[in-house]
Amino acid sequence: MNTKTPGNVRALTREEADSFELDLKSIEAAKRSLDNGAVTPSYGPYRDRIVKLLNDSLATELICVLRYKRHHFTAHGLASPKIAEEFMVHALEEAAHADDLARRIVQLGGEPDFSPDSLSKRSHADYDESSDLKAMVRANLKAERVAVETYRQMIALIGDKDPTTRNLLEHILREEEEHADELADWLEE
Repeated sequence: MNTKTPGNVRALTREEADSFELDLKSIEAAKRSLDNGAVTPSYGPYRDRIVKLLNDSLATELICVLRYKRHHFTAHGLASPKIAEEFMVHALEEAAHADDLARRIVQLGGEPDFSPDSLSKRSHADYDESSDLKAMVRANLKAERVAVETYRQMIALIGDKDPTTRNLLEHILREEEEHADELADWLEE
């Protein structure tokens, strides 16, 4: 029996409704290993993979901070004061993303990797040393598009395996999309 409820939301079948129960074994397992904090056994084998994805994103965000700050301090030309100011705003927002990612890594029992030696190797985005304002905007737009695609893929991979991390990534994705839209607008001006 598959009925529709108001708003075209599918109602549960009798079988689905009957099996709609909490997993009491998982709840009992959560009572053990208290030193693991929020990481319960239901995270299963995904926790380590998620921590690696988050550490690679942490590297990406840190490279973006460095790129935006360099562009902020080296931008010149008629439009540069306004755009340079926005580069700093983006740098600060990327730094906040990095902090959020590092915090989540720790919550998952991992260690955030801030090693300067491996940042550029782990980053999905490139550092850029352009001196032309338009080239700076293009380099930042390219990096934001990479971030958008990376976060979209991560959200799909994580799915319902870790709703807290997925929500964090969705929040970061929204801000990365805003950055990309703003940079694309600057190229048109």
